[in-house]
Amino acid sequence: MQADISFFGLFWEASFIVKLVMLTLLGLSIASWALIFQRRNVLANAEKQSKEFEQRFWSGVDLGRLYSEITAKASSTGLESLFKDGFKEFARLKKNSVGGVQVYMEGTHRAMRVRLSKETESLESHLSFLATVGSISPYIGLFGTVWGIMNAFLALGQVQQATLSMVAPGIAEALIATAMGLFAAIPSVLAYNSFARRVEMLETNYINFIEEFSNLLHREVTANVAV
Repeated sequence: MQADISFFGLFWEASFIVKLVMLTLLGLSIASWALIFQRRNVLANAEKQSKEFEQRFWSGVDLGRLYSEITAKASSTGLESLFKDGFKEFARLKKNSVGGVQVYMEGTHRAMRVRLSKETESLESHLSFLATVGSISPYIGLFGTVWGIMNAFLALGQVQQATLSMVAPGIAEALIATAMGLFAAIPSVLAYNSFARRVEMLETNYINFIEEFSNLLHREVTANVAV
């Protein structure tokens, strides 16, 4: 009887350990692809929101009015949240007349840096999972391959005359584990590198905005003091 060398045939004929390895890799692959699509949407929305807010901010709109519009929203993220927290702290310090210009700016800058840390953490959320899948999947697959080949040769040693047709299915099912490991790892690594680069670019954009907004507020408060 000829062995079934289709993927499902080899899977059902595989040993329990190799089946477990394949199912583990399949689960990791599905989870990583779901996360890839979710993170892609999150980063795309963050990039879009960043561009739209920058256009709005540098259009000459009144900062107080912009702050009111953002505060009226149910939630704010990215540059909107940086602006919101910074302007809120600046207005509070200025209203309470706490210290001078230096105190205003330090408090405002500190508030925006805290928000920056939270926004960056949110953008990087779950990226470590992709990195983990990309690094461990080939080794999990290799373990399945080694185990499968070991079983194939142990079975081969129990027969008087060995033929290629006897050992081929066992080796094939073992090599599938390595292929599945690579199938899970490669997209995860590529996605992680791409997302990490996009997060870095967004973080740089956020930092630049903090400095530009701080300079704008500093010029405004300095001009008012001079008057």
